[in-house]
Amino acid sequence: MTADEPVVVVGLGADGWEGLSDSAKSAVLGAQVLMGSSRQLDLIPLVDGSSADRIAWPTPMLPALPGLFDAHAGRRICVLASGDPMFHGIGATLVRVLGVDNLRVISHPSSIALASARMGWASADAELVSLVNRDATTVLPSVTDGARLLVLSNGRATPGEVAEILTSAGFGRSTITVLGQLGGAHESRTVVQADEWDVDAADVDPLNVLAVECVVSGAPHRLTRVPGLPDAAYSGDGQMTKQEIRALTICALAPAPGEYLWDVGGGSGTVAIEWMRTHPRCTATSFEQAASRISQIEGNARALGVPSLDVLGRAPESFAEVTRTPDAIFVGGGVTQPGMLDACWDHLEAGGRLVANAVTAESEALLLEWFTRFGGTLRRLQIQRAEPLGTFNVWRPQLPVVQWSVTKTEATAGADADHTEEDAQ
Repeated sequence: MTADEPVVVVGLGADGWEGLSDSAKSAVLGAQVLMGSSRQLDLIPLVDGSSADRIAWPTPMLPALPGLFDAHAGRRICVLASGDPMFHGIGATLVRVLGVDNLRVISHPSSIALASARMGWASADAELVSLVNRDATTVLPSVTDGARLLVLSNGRATPGEVAEILTSAGFGRSTITVLGQLGGAHESRTVVQADEWDVDAADVDPLNVLAVECVVSGAPHRLTRVPGLPDAAYSGDGQMTKQEIRALTICALAPAPGEYLWDVGGGSGTVAIEWMRTHPRCTATSFEQAASRISQIEGNARALGVPSLDVLGRAPESFAEVTRTPDAIFVGGGVTQPGMLDACWDHLEAGGRLVANAVTAESEALLLEWFTRFGGTLRRLQIQRAEPLGTFNVWRPQLPVVQWSVTKTEATAGADADHTEEDAQ
């Protein structure tokens, strides 16, 4: 493939061929190779004189892409996409595979743009949630009273799943508008209150977008993206970083959009879950050796809207199963386990953050030792909660927590290597 023969990516709407611009039609008709899903290829009419090879995407698609384009290098290739190819579409994937200079993208209005137009909503005021190839509970962190959500559906079953989730979360009075075949000749619109959903999935168009107007039922049900959810929001055996300490811990970890966390000693999964809730692009892996707690972490993650949380077994042995380098590591359990802090430190790159909490004298002493070697911030946190004593209230102290937080630098990484070499000698 050469720079003067870029791959042309053409966005198709539900109106198919008739909805394409003249330039888009020209790109399709001038192609020697036409790639897309079977449904998209069927939308392109067979025109006299056109002899393009039609190639439907293989399954799985992503691993096959480099070889597929190499096999047709030097030919005029046109890729068919849905709507705006750069909006949750294949366009962004092809940029990674081929490079932006080897692509020319001809966009069509996205389904979200069309949905905003049909609802009369300002796109900037509605929150977008994609459920494409995701568990429907992914919608939960965005659900707050008065919110307007535009939801990319995963198919016929998605509207009913969202209705059930909203109802269970205390938002049964929310209005769900199902917009099918947007921009096409068979465009449809169905409006139902979440707790009254009784539409058979077979009657839902598979190409649909949901517009959700969130309304809380009864007492306010507020689980925000801000760290420090109530302890009662979690189920399990109670092994968790408690609310106040958890909020301070997430602040010390300082998540930014797109960053990746290792949560060592997951317990109930609270830190990893709230890390992921801060932004839809934040991801995490939780490490937990007890099988029962692995199940409770997965259950809590689903209930709180981050079902993609990855849960692995015992640390540090399970570190080898992960290929991505963490941006931050939290050690909430196993601080005194031989080699645990060393393994966590070794897996951080310069700029990575490590936060460790300790409640025993032995773990406190270890954190003091690491603080002395590598610096950072060492805090002792004490939380007291008011509880009744007869007809009065008293302060009940929780166990004090010593927290060490540090950012790994090139200098500390070098000092660590020097220390190890000296020990070996």
